Amino acid sequence: MVGVEELSSETLPVWLAPHTRTPIDGVITVPGSKSITNRAFILAALADGPSAIVGALRSRDTNLMLAALKSIGVGVRDQGSEIHIEPRPLRGGTINCGLAGTVMRFVPPVAAIATGTVFFDGDPQARTRPMSTMLDALRELGIQVQGDALPFIIDGVGTPTGGTVDIDASGSSQFVSGLLLAGARFSNGITVRHTGGNLPSMPHIEMTIAMLAEAGVTVDTSRANEWTVPAGPISGRTWRIEPDLSNATPFLAAAAVTGGTARIRHWPQRTTQPGDAIRGILERMGCTVDITAVGPSYDLVVTGPAGGVYGEHGLKGISIDLSDVGELTPTVAALAALANTESRLTGITHLRGHETDRLAALTREINNIGGQCTELADGLRISPVPREQLHGGLWHSYADHRMATAGAIIGLAVPGIEVEDIATTTKTLPDFANMWTKLVAHG
Repeated sequence: MVGVEELSSETLPVWLAPHTRTPIDGVITVPGSKSITNRAFILAALADGPSAIVGALRSRDTNLMLAALKSIGVGVRDQGSEIHIEPRPLRGGTINCGLAGTVMRFVPPVAAIATGTVFFDGDPQARTRPMSTMLDALRELGIQVQGDALPFIIDGVGTPTGGTVDIDASGSSQFVSGLLLAGARFSNGITVRHTGGNLPSMPHIEMTIAMLAEAGVTVDTSRANEWTVPAGPISGRTWRIEPDLSNATPFLAAAAVTGGTARIRHWPQRTTQPGDAIRGILERMGCTVDITAVGPSYDLVVTGPAGGVYGEHGLKGISIDLSDVGELTPTVAALAALANTESRLTGITHLRGHETDRLAALTREINNIGGQCTELADGLRISPVPREQLHGGLWHSYADHRMATAGAIIGLAVPGIEVEDIATTTKTLPDFANMWTKLVAHG
C-alpha cells in the first residue's frame, strides 16, 4: 500500500488526460467482472469436476489468480473465449499476489488444503495491506502460518479440520469471502463469526454466497454476522461472467461531467455486483438513467445534465453512506470535486487499507489541483470551489487503478491533468486508456 507521504522517487510515465467541452456520446462494452471471475476461478479449482469460465476478465488481477492456482497444481487450459479448469490434488508452491486483494485473501484458505508449503509474496505496496485477520483465522483453525503480512508461508495439511472462527472483518469483507469459498473442503466445514464493528462491502459477501449456491453449496446465514458452510461437494459447472459494473462507472461519469450520453452494453437486470449502485448515485447528482432492452440483453444509458459541469445547473453534490459500495468512492469523489454543492461520503474507513489509503490519497490529489476536500474519520467532505480555481497538474495514482481513473474523470473538465502511471489500470481494465481516449474523441 502506497502512503501519501511515501510516493516513489522513481520517475513514472504520465498521461495527459483528455479534456473536452463537447458532450461525449459513446457505446461501451466493458469486460467481465473481476470479483466474479476470481471467485469462479477459486470455486472451479475446488470443485469435484471440470469447469468452464466464459467471458472471464483478462487483467493483471485475474492473471495473478490463475497463475496462483496453477502454481499449486490446478489444471488450467486457456481457449481464448473460455478458460477450462481441472481440479487436481493441491501441492506446495510459490504465489505472487501482486497488489490483488482477492489473491492475497482468497488463496490462503485454498493453500491450507494443499499438501506442502505455499509461499506468498507480492508487490512492495502489498506488504502493508491488512492480512493478519485472515492469517490469524487460519491459525485458529489449526493451520501453521509464518508471518502476519506479505510475505508469509502456509503449511498445507491436505484436509484441514475446520470449525468455528471469530474474526474482525471490519477491514475487508474479503476475509469472510475467502474463508467461505474454501469452507466446504474443510472436513468439518467452517463457521465464520464477525465480531468487529461495521462490516463493509456486504454485497461482496452476498455475491460469494450466491456463487456458492450456484456451485451446490448452501451457506447458513440465519444468525446475524455469522455464516456456516458445511463440508460437502462443490459442483463443477459453466460460469458466465457479467460485465464489471464498477469498471463501467468512469465511463458513466464521463457522461455526467460533459453532459453527454454513455451506453453500457449488457447491463444485468439482476446482479450481486455493488457497482450497480452507481445508477441511483448518478440520478441523485442530476443525471438521467435508463435501462433499455436491446435484443435479449439490456443497456444502461446515462445522460448528464445539459452542459455537464459547465451547464446552468451542473452536477449536484451528494451525501451518502458508501459502506456497501466503497469501490465506487474514487469515481463519486471525482464527480463531487466538480459538483456545485457540498458532498459527504461516509462509511468508508476501510478504504484506508486498499491499494493505497484512498481517503488520504483523494484528499491530497483533489486539493493539489485547487479543490477543497477534507478527510473525515470515516470518509470525505468535498466542498464546491469556483470552476476557475481548479487547475492542471500531476495526479498521483499510488499504484491504484481507481485513483488513476478518478484523475481521468477530473481531467475531462480541468485541462492539464497529468495522470501518473495510467498503466496501473491494467489491474482490472487493461485497455482503459485507449477506451477513454476513443470515447472523448468521438464526443
